[in-house]
Amino acid sequence: MRSVMQQPFKTAVLILVWGWLLFLVLAPNLLVVGASVMTRDPVSFLSLPLNLDAYGQLFDPLYLEVFLHSLYMAGMTTLVCLLIGYPFAWALSRVGRQRQLILIFLLIVPFWTNSLVRTYALKLILATNGLLNSALMSVGLIDEPLQLLYTEGAVIIGLVYLLLPFMILPLYSVFEDLKQEILLASHDLGAGRLSTFVHVIVPLTLPGVLAGVMLVLLPAMGLFFVPDILGGSRNLLVGNVIKNQFLDARNWPFGAAASIVLTVTMALLIFAHRLSKQRIGEEGA
Repeated sequence: MRSVMQQPFKTAVLILVWGWLLFLVLAPNLLVVGASVMTRDPVSFLSLPLNLDAYGQLFDPLYLEVFLHSLYMAGMTTLVCLLIGYPFAWALSRVGRQRQLILIFLLIVPFWTNSLVRTYALKLILATNGLLNSALMSVGLIDEPLQLLYTEGAVIIGLVYLLLPFMILPLYSVFEDLKQEILLASHDLGAGRLSTFVHVIVPLTLPGVLAGVMLVLLPAMGLFFVPDILGGSRNLLVGNVIKNQFLDARNWPFGAAASIVLTVTMALLIFAHRLSKQRIGEEGA
């Protein structure tokens, strides 16, 4: 009787989930793909015939430089998040349960505030007359304010500030699943700490690393408001190019093509993440 009563509920949930995926995920992405192969029209934004001119425009030296610079800044952001997040997640997984809950709570508290508001708060800290320069001058470390704002470093700091939790949480998850018996077995077989880290810990935590990279690298390339607020006009990300193409230049096909590039990159990272999990599962078996 209970299974009969649960059947309509399961059906309704499946319909809701598939409806959500079809109409709010698949359909918008198909519209973007369609827009990327249409012709730019100054009146209606899009028109026929279909072509691949927008994708060819991606290789224009001007835009290619922006894409490469954006990839560099996103890569630096991901590297900094990994260097900070990896040992933090390791330490987090080794403390007591009560301290874990407190630290995780402190980690997610910033999400209670809008990321745009937090970026403006960071601007007040990095400004010429901001809190950081004022503190350094008050203790005598510098004689005049440093140019921190509207630089490449300011953009990377802002991206790390916003995206660091997305690196720590998946790493914490894999460290929690890392069995202490495996590490003890490695030590019993004569492996030192460095050898255990390189040959045991790193391979077993690789899915968490890839998941963190996936959650940091692509968003770092798309958070257009961070360089708008902290970086000025010389430190653009791919997200700034896409926003400008849709809202200012009115070149919807090129903006859609740039969006497709980010989507394909995300798909490749997801595929690499699945391969790493499958490989670890086969080795464990």
